[in-house]
This record gives sequence, structure tokens and C-alpha cells, in this order.
Amino acid sequence: MDIQRDEHGKNGAFFIDQDGEWVAELTYVRSGEGVITVDHTEVDESLQGQGVGEDLVKAVVEFARENNLKIKARCKFAKKVIDETPEYQDVLAG
Repeated sequence: MDIQRDEHGKNGAFFIDQDGEWVAELTYVRSGEGVITVDHTEVDESLQGQGVGEDLVKAVVEFARENNLKIKARCKFAKKVIDETPEYQDVLAG
């Protein structure tokens, strides 16, 4: 399953497309100079329990690193994954 990224203006998403339909997504907003706020993560029931949500968080962390961005996690799921993953601490916004 390929994770893709879409961004329009300040709004963006990492998603998995299956037959033209998003079956998993993590959305974010560019919320300041060098900061993105992750506000929502959702995974279709058919994919739950397969680590797809964690993969979406990993994708946004890698994107943040590659673009010198920091992440504010307002989404409870993304916040939990980032907080519990020591190697993701470098991307957290103060």
C-alpha cells in the first residue's frame, strides 16, 4: 500500500487510495513558520490492526524532517504514536 501526499494551500494529507477512495488518511495544516499541525487520523475498518495509522504518522514525521518542519499533534492518535516513539521526538514543536 502506497502512502501518497496531497497539499492545497495550508491544508495537506497523507493518504492511501484504494480504487479511487481514500481508505486511510492523516490530515494536517501548515500552522506557522516551519510548523504543521496534525489534526486527524482515520483508517478504514478493513485496514485496522495492520499498522496503517502508525505508517501514516511515520510518513508525516519523515516529511517534517525532510522539510525542516516541526509537528504539533492535535490528533490524539498521532500524539500518542509520536509521544511513545523516542526517535520521533526531534520533530515535536515546543
